[in-house]
Amino acid sequence: MDRLLEDSIDMNHDIIEYLISFLENSGKGGVGLDGVPNGEAAYLLDEKGLEIARCLKRFVDRMPGGFFIYHADGKEELIYANDAMVRLFNCGSVEEFRELTGNSFRGIVHPEDLELVEQSIKEQIAQSSYDLDYVEYRIVAKGGGIRWIDDYGHFIRSAVAGDIFYVFAGDATEKKVRQLEEKKALLKENFQKEWSLKSRIEEYDQEHLRHLEIIEGLSMDYESIFYANLDKDRMKAYCVSDSFKKQFPEEYQVCPFTGFDAEYIEELVHPDDREALRAATNPENIRRKLATDKTFIVNYRVCKDEKVSYMQLHVVDVGGDGEPSQVLLGYRNIDKEIRDALGQKQVLRDALEEAKLANDAKNRFLSNMSHDIRTPMNAIVGFTALAREHIDEKDRVAEYLDMIGAASDQLLQLLNDVLEISKIESEQVRVEEERCNLTDVVQQMQKAAFPRASAKHITLTMDTSRLAHPFVYADREKLELILTHLMDNALKYTEDGGRIFVTVSDAGKPRGDHALFRFTVEDNGIGMNEKFLEHIFDPFEREKNTTFSGIHGTGLGLTIVKKLVDMMGGEVSVKSAVGKGSRFEVSLPLAIQQIQTEPEEARVDFTESKRILLVDDNEINLEIEKAMLQGVGFLVETAADGSIALDMVRQAEAGYYDVILMDIQMPVMDGYHATRAIRALENPALAAIPIIAVSANSFEEDRRKALECGMNNHLPKPLDVQRLLEILGKYL
Repeated sequence: MDRLLEDSIDMNHDIIEYLISFLENSGKGGVGLDGVPNGEAAYLLDEKGLEIARCLKRFVDRMPGGFFIYHADGKEELIYANDAMVRLFNCGSVEEFRELTGNSFRGIVHPEDLELVEQSIKEQIAQSSYDLDYVEYRIVAKGGGIRWIDDYGHFIRSAVAGDIFYVFAGDATEKKVRQLEEKKALLKENFQKEWSLKSRIEEYDQEHLRHLEIIEGLSMDYESIFYANLDKDRMKAYCVSDSFKKQFPEEYQVCPFTGFDAEYIEELVHPDDREALRAATNPENIRRKLATDKTFIVNYRVCKDEKVSYMQLHVVDVGGDGEPSQVLLGYRNIDKEIRDALGQKQVLRDALEEAKLANDAKNRFLSNMSHDIRTPMNAIVGFTALAREHIDEKDRVAEYLDMIGAASDQLLQLLNDVLEISKIESEQVRVEEERCNLTDVVQQMQKAAFPRASAKHITLTMDTSRLAHPFVYADREKLELILTHLMDNALKYTEDGGRIFVTVSDAGKPRGDHALFRFTVEDNGIGMNEKFLEHIFDPFEREKNTTFSGIHGTGLGLTIVKKLVDMMGGEVSVKSAVGKGSRFEVSLPLAIQQIQTEPEEARVDFTESKRILLVDDNEINLEIEKAMLQGVGFLVETAADGSIALDMVRQAEAGYYDVILMDIQMPVMDGYHATRAIRALENPALAAIPIIAVSANSFEEDRRKALECGMNNHLPKPLDVQRLLEILGKYL
């Protein structure tokens, strides 16, 4: 007999090995084959073996009863589950089943049953290695429904998957219901016997049996259920959780009702909720509440193992008409429900707060933009009107034009700053490193700042004496923008005769091919109070004294500095005191050039006139840009859109046009299409004419699109002739 049993077990093992090997080879396994090894240990199935395994797989998939395989160690991950298992959990797909159960045996078993189930399996395996082990337990199906499962499993050591269990599972809910009915009937019989023997106990009548039915139905949802007779101050425990085991160590124990939960409240209930729970189980309070309603609930918290969870007491009047006396008390855990509700409320609160902050930020932005745009525009409009009135007074008109120019610069700076912030926040700005000489960067900045410093008699000092590695790889454009904003800030808020110190130095020894560099801009200007420093990098933030001083500023420069420094992986800090000045310090990690050579500066030499084809659909822009270019010696021809420019280039001789300045947004044919068409010309000399985009579209994405369509470079409007000359030096 033992030999036959062993042969049967071996055959089952072979079947399981066939199934697992097929799942591994085919890559299909229902729940999955996580953890199944590949290699020599796997079964190598021949054609016949594969056909057998396929048939076996189809058979198991379509079995009316559940079947699954899982690892015996670790997290007890599932290897395979058939369609019947998926249906048992009310799931529509294997993926849904995997998510619901966490893809493990532990996720299949109800948490309250898991420890006893695993202990029972271990004990049965220890008693016999041939018999199927049997356990029954609850599962939580999709939607929260509770079902009972009959589990017939067996442990084997698989050559393919290691130690595993294969399990035949069936829905035992109806059987369990019958058992409960039998238990109920038995209880009914016991109660009837007890009633006949103890006629003085009035509650064991037909009404009590109805209560018992209610209790049995509630036991699936409530962890503790008590029946109480308030008139007799007696209660009986029908279902008791671990929290009440100390007060009710025996099943169906009867005790006085008054004060039955005193120890539970004192030891487990949250201090803030103790009084409410005491009132909820006070007999007089129960009568008063149930006099107007057949039920009431009280939510409270318990503290166990340093963890707070939410509980609910449900009190129901189960007596007949008249004054409430017979009640049912049910205790259930509602921690997940409460926390989900609290989490949803917090999400809504956070979303509302974010919406309010975004709306406030939008309103502040529009208000500041309106003020900062109207101020220079008012100056431009006003001084233009004054210039017309005094058109014959040359000196006065020149003064007005200077004022218009200053207001235009202020307006342009505002637009540039807003666009720069927009580009950064839309993630259209990238750090592009190139060879860079830090000494040269500082000298260029000094050269640009000198006229303003000289006009205010400010002493401007640049110190690079502690700069040991001037040759680095850096995004020069962004570095210059950072230092320009810091220098501009210092020049604005340093009074006549003041001092500005700019220092660049190594901040420590290099680590490999990188080093930390420190850039400091310090002045003895008007300074700022400590409270304002907390918001100094916020958009449009300006100290009151700077506003009242009449000094114009967008309030965006330092915001741009902070965002660019963060983007480059650095840090920026500020120290300031009112009346003493400010010190801004930027620390940036930069790569050091291994061969430190200063790149040659491109020199532009236009000894003979060059011909430019200027393409723009705006007549005013054409007139202004044409005059500016002719003023520095260029020969200029114009086209009102891309199609006209294409015809002019197509009809020109090679070498006639030296460069094309191309607008982007134009009617008929835009700059992108015109550029592609020019690059496609058959004449290679005409197709290779340098084309430079001159456009109000100045985002990084716009620059990239210009280069992708065949343009050589990109310049933002308004046209900066000096910058144009530097770029033309690369192509002419």
